[in-house]
Amino acid sequence: MKQPFLQAIAERVLVLDGAMGTMLQERGLRPGQSPEELNLTLPEVVAGVHREYLDAGADIIVTNTFGGSRAKLEHYGLQDRVAEINARAVAIAREVCGDRAYVAASIGPTGQFVEPVGDVSFDEMAAIFREQAQALIDAGADLITLETFLDIKEIRAAVIAIRGISPEIPVIAQLTFDNEGRTVLGTSPEAAAVTLEAAGADIVGSNCGLGPDGICDVMAAMRRVTLLPLISQANAGLPTLVDGATVFPGTPDDMTAFHDRLLDLNVRIIGGCCGTTPAHIRAIREALALRDQSLRACGPPEGVTFLSSRTTVVAIGAGLPAAIIGERINPTGKKGFAQELREGKVSYIRREALEQTARGAVLLDVNVGTPGIDEPAAMERAVVTVATAVGAPLVLDSSDPAALERGLKAADGKVLLNSVNGEAKSMERILPLARKYGAAVIGLALDETGIPETAEGRLAVAERIVEAAGKAGIRRSDVVIDCLTLTVSAEQKRAMETLRAVRLVKERLGCPTVLGVSNISFGLPRRPLISSAFFAMALAAGLDAAIVNPKEEEMMAAWHSSMVLLNRDPNAAAYIAAYAGVAPPAAEPAAAGELPDIRQRLARAVITGDGEGIVSLVEEALSQGLEPLQVSNEGLLPGLEEVGRRFEKNQVFLPQVMQSAEAMQAAFSRLRQEMAGEAEAKGTILMATVEGDIHDIGKNIVCTLLENHGFRVIDLGKNVPADRIVAEAERNGADAVGLSALMTTTMTEMENVLARLRAAGIRTFTMVGGAVVTQEYADRIGADLYARDAMEAVARIKALLGVD
Repeated sequence: MKQPFLQAIAERVLVLDGAMGTMLQERGLRPGQSPEELNLTLPEVVAGVHREYLDAGADIIVTNTFGGSRAKLEHYGLQDRVAEINARAVAIAREVCGDRAYVAASIGPTGQFVEPVGDVSFDEMAAIFREQAQALIDAGADLITLETFLDIKEIRAAVIAIRGISPEIPVIAQLTFDNEGRTVLGTSPEAAAVTLEAAGADIVGSNCGLGPDGICDVMAAMRRVTLLPLISQANAGLPTLVDGATVFPGTPDDMTAFHDRLLDLNVRIIGGCCGTTPAHIRAIREALALRDQSLRACGPPEGVTFLSSRTTVVAIGAGLPAAIIGERINPTGKKGFAQELREGKVSYIRREALEQTARGAVLLDVNVGTPGIDEPAAMERAVVTVATAVGAPLVLDSSDPAALERGLKAADGKVLLNSVNGEAKSMERILPLARKYGAAVIGLALDETGIPETAEGRLAVAERIVEAAGKAGIRRSDVVIDCLTLTVSAEQKRAMETLRAVRLVKERLGCPTVLGVSNISFGLPRRPLISSAFFAMALAAGLDAAIVNPKEEEMMAAWHSSMVLLNRDPNAAAYIAAYAGVAPPAAEPAAAGELPDIRQRLARAVITGDGEGIVSLVEEALSQGLEPLQVSNEGLLPGLEEVGRRFEKNQVFLPQVMQSAEAMQAAFSRLRQEMAGEAEAKGTILMATVEGDIHDIGKNIVCTLLENHGFRVIDLGKNVPADRIVAEAERNGADAVGLSALMTTTMTEMENVLARLRAAGIRTFTMVGGAVVTQEYADRIGADLYARDAMEAVARIKALLGVD
């Protein structure tokens, strides 16, 4: 009988099998056919692949269910056979393995993005994964492996959905990263590991996209933020085209070259992805047999709270610099913001997110509680707005559990809930939410009797919260205790009790601490003087995070100075960066006449993705006498070009690019009313995902950006036959044809399309792109250009066609 899976990987490194798709293709899978359909039509072929990997020494056999979700099977008319296909796949693997290996049920991405990048809601995405996972679990899979995901939000929905079915089944969660160490939507390995661990994954790691050396770097990055076991599934090198066939050059020996480093990082599962064969798996097994497989001492320090967004990780505690939590997204005392919330607008939220992070906030508190609104809907809008504007992780601040849940579903990463207290009702409502969605919590040191007068009383409440959190499955380090700042003008003696409580919590519980610092000075003149002095004292007492207004210079000066004096700013680097030779920030313009030129403001609206405010700026520009083409060429397009430059430097990522594109579309919709008959397209671009490939996310982004740059775009969709591409290119007089493919098994169809275009005598430029496509491949098949991403595609097609 096999050991429990998690016990087995604690004792030794397990070997997972290799590529499935290419093996099936060699054994009869037809172009454009669903690989999962073979579970029903050619089960002996699927079993044969499993058997080869098992005989090569694999400890884990992965089912042929990567595309077994309703969303994927729908492309083949198989959407009503989800349970049948997935159950049969588990049965095939189980029949082959017996007790010799674990059966890991594979779940891949749907090919769609979760809102706001895509149009699928969190609940819809979770339902898709829940259906497939239920079938796999019911069929008796030993574990579930989530593979080749690009969107952290999608894989987070998958983990949460699985945990809703089974708290026990082991879950592996893997994303695919590029050579820059990011997913296509900008997620870093660190952010992925923090988010997925919080959501409930047992093992995290990466598969596909990279060879053994690149995957090794991803493992090292993940190990900095998690103690979970890691999994590495590298490709056999990067694909090349040889005699019309896709070839992965990595040899079996290449796959073992980084084993020592992987073992030092506590990688507990090693397998192969694209291009790997039973020979590669045999080499991995033999190489591991010669090495010490015991667990190493590595990973982050204990007691650190990690929070994440789609792109960023923030660490709290363990003597690190105290985290600044921006407090300004809160309608209390802000009539204008409260009115915007009632109207469903988000301009204030976006502006404050940008300004507070620019002034030093690394976390943003989001509070939308005001009378007369749908708070859950407002919280969702606020979370999406902040997440697409900046990279700071979020603190969701509400007393309404429904609002918190909507915010948790909309979030990209691991958030901090503000807050739970020592009342039984509060803990019963908030702690399960935190556990389900993978959040940390702020624990307020008060209960039904109010705020204890003494530090010992507040410590006692904190102890109850920590104990209840532990029973709910929340780690001690994910409970951040707020010892509560009271107004010194009314309760002067209790200020020092707060500081003493901070010290006691740190000493007795080891939990991170937080305070809403500015409360101390309420009702007093020149409040920042009192607030900043108290802030410095709290930092000296060991405070780990503070909810403050980062735009108050006195507060930030107290933080910078204290961090240096407390040795929490190594080499005074942050202090020097803030103050060395820097003049005080200029006052904000007081009148409309002092605002930047309208062209600059239009560009800024595009850069920040302000789709809500950009139309009024277009109206203002037109009222000032600017011609529509001036508005476009001198205001809007320079903004989009700056987005492109920032994207190239990894300063913004695809979600921000799409937000900017949506703002552009809103502006152009208004300009078209003025430009009827004036605007001439810069060229006609025909776009398609080639036959056999049902992935079109990247292509869709390219289409959107080309339209925003003034091109006429004809999007034929996905799985498009070569005959149709040729016919539509001729009928529309296309200046360029763009082809996309995500899979190695379909990229060769690009060469067929290009050959058909040439045979038909169609004189047009051609461009190719997609996750597996390279410049070498583009040159080999005779494409005129290759683009790594959407922004590069636009720049290169403009250069090719000789347009601005």
